[in-house]
Amino acid sequence: KHPLVTRSALNPSAIKVAESRDTWKSLTLFGSLMMANDPLTEGPDPNSKLVGWAQGLYGSASQHDIGLIMALSFGFVDGDYSRSSVSVLGRNSAASRVREMSVVGGTRVFRLARGYAVAETYWLNVLTGDAIVHYNVTVVHY
Repeated sequence: KHPLVTRSALNPSAIKVAESRDTWKSLTLFGSLMMANDPLTEGPDPNSKLVGWAQGLYGSASQHDIGLIMALSFGFVDGDYSRSSVSVLGRNSAASRVREMSVVGGTRVFRLARGYAVAETYWLNVLTGDAIVHYNVTVVHY
């Protein structure tokens, strides 16, 4: 279980890379696409030990609520799982405090992984978009 820390301001770890011409009309930002390179840390403190990176993309896929389609690779850089990764894919109902997505694969130690990831928002600043999210990932692998 590791928190995922998203940073904004001067050094954002997630940025908008595309949007539709009508995205600005949508309260849910429908049609926007973000690229992420978020640090995975040992604890919720953004200065705690870095154990990996959550890299991938997510897009606003709902016109009715804050619903993202998300594809992230949790790549580890420390410890027993160094240079291994877990791939997560699914709908992220970001406005919900707790949500679940599928583990659809992995590399090295997590080869042929399947399972699920439960994401729980630990902290969120709605003005800046900064967030700290705990991911509890259950994986069955080869």
